[in-house]
Amino acid sequence: MATPPLSTAAQTFGERVRAQRHELGLSQEQLADECGLHWTFVGQVERGRRNISLHNILKLADALKIDPAELVRGLQAPSNE
Repeated sequence: MATPPLSTAAQTFGERVRAQRHELGLSQEQLADECGLHWTFVGQVERGRRNISLHNILKLADALKIDPAELVRGLQAPSNE
């Protein structure tokens, strides 16, 4: 059974990361190499299963060639979902 996302915000963030990665034509492994993270971590982020730190948001945004604000714009903190 698949583990559900941590929150709607984590799920949306991950969807944005995946969409931008696809737009750039990168695999999870390539993105992970670009930002110095493990590819399994990138996969967990994309599935909304990680509560990602500010530093990792910045690393991902840099590797994705996108303003970090685009990844978090409009997201709301979970309210005991």
